[in-house]
Amino acid sequence: MKSNYIEKLLNGAKVEWKKLGEVTEIISGYVFPKKYQGDTISSIPFYKVSDMNNFGNEIYMKISNNYLSDKVFDELRVKTAPKGTIVFPKIGKAIATNKKRILSQSSVFDNNIVGLIPRNEILSGYLFHFFQTVDLMSLASGSGAVPSISKKSIEKFKIPIPPLRVQEEIVRILDTFTELIAELTAELTARKNQYEYYRDKLLTPIEINGKWFLNGKEVEWKKLGEVAELKRGRVISKVYLEDNVGEYPVYSSQTVNNGEIGKINTYDFDGEFITWTTDGANAGTVFYRKGKFSITNVCGLIKIINIKELNYKYLSYWLFIEAKKHVYSGMGNPKLMSNQAAKIPIPIPPLEEQERIVSILDKFDALTNSITEGLPREIELRQKQYEYYRDMLLNFPKKEN
Repeated sequence: MKSNYIEKLLNGAKVEWKKLGEVTEIISGYVFPKKYQGDTISSIPFYKVSDMNNFGNEIYMKISNNYLSDKVFDELRVKTAPKGTIVFPKIGKAIATNKKRILSQSSVFDNNIVGLIPRNEILSGYLFHFFQTVDLMSLASGSGAVPSISKKSIEKFKIPIPPLRVQEEIVRILDTFTELIAELTAELTARKNQYEYYRDKLLTPIEINGKWFLNGKEVEWKKLGEVAELKRGRVISKVYLEDNVGEYPVYSSQTVNNGEIGKINTYDFDGEFITWTTDGANAGTVFYRKGKFSITNVCGLIKIINIKELNYKYLSYWLFIEAKKHVYSGMGNPKLMSNQAAKIPIPIPPLEEQERIVSILDKFDALTNSITEGLPREIELRQKQYEYYRDMLLNFPKKEN
C-alpha cells in the first residue's frame, strides 16, 4: 500500500539519491568568547545546543534568550545562517536527542550545532521532514563518551531527491500535521498558564487587619509537622526490584513516570498520602498518592493527622508551590529533610473551601497533565499520525550502488 501511494505520487518520475554535500551547503557554528556577549545587543538571535531541546513539538526555532553584541559581526565577520536552515546537534550526548529544527529567521548558533542550507533542487521543508527519519547517532563517530558528527560524514550521507512538485506535495501534507501539533502545543501551553494562574490565585492568602484570608475565607496557619506525620522511605536497590517483581509501584526521587522506578510484590503503604523528594536535583517535588505502594530512602511520606481538618489534595496543591521554597541547597546537594519540611507553613481554610479549590484545580490538572485524556493525549495521537504519514511518504526505493 505504501509503495503504491509513492508510485502514484511520483507518476513515473524518477527519484535520485544524492549526497548531502551535493544538495546542501553544510555550515558549522562558532565559538564566541564572553567579550562578544556584551551589553550592546544586536537583533540576531544566538542559539546554543541546549536550546535544541527547549521547543517542545515546534519545528521552528523562533525565540532565543541569547543575543550577541554587534561587534561580533564587525570584528569576527560572522555570517548568519538564513531562514530555512536545518540545524541539529553534532557533538556529545545532545546527538542522542535526535532534535532537528528549522531556523525561522537569520540566526547564529554555537559550534556544537551544524546547519544545512538547501540548494535549488531541494526544499527546506522536505529536507526537514526527511531528516526526522534519520537517527543522528548513525552519522556519529568517535570513541568514548563524546560522539561527534563530522562534516565528512554529513557530506557523504545520501538522501532521495524527487522532483520539486513531489517535494511540495509531501511538505504540504506533512506540514498539515506539524502545524496541528504546533497549534495543540500552543493550546496546551496556554492551558498550563491558565492552570498556574488560577492555582496561584486560589492559593494565595491575603492579610486584612491582622487576619489571613483565602478566597474570602479565614485561614488558620499551622506548620506541616503539626497537622501531619512525616516518615521516610527505605533503601530499595535495583537488585531488590529485579528479584521481587510484582504489581505494587515503588516511587523514588525521579519525576518522570510519576516518580515510579519499578513494581514489587509487597507494599509499605496503603491509602491516601503525599510524598516528596528529599534529596537531589528534584528535592521538594511533591506527588499526591493513593493506593498501595512503597517509597525509597530519598522520599518522604506525609500522613495527615485529622482528615476532617485538612484535605490531602488541597495540601498537595499547596506544597507543590511552597515546598521548593524550603529546599536547602548547601554543599551542592539540594535537600528537604523531614525536620525542615515539618516547618513549612500551611494555610488552613474551612474544609468546604479546600474541597472547592481541589475541584477547580483537578479539572485543570486533568486537562493539562493527564496522559490519557485532554490535550497531551491529543498531541501524542497527532504525533503518531504524523510519523505514520511521514514514513509512508518518504519510503522511496533505494538503488544499490
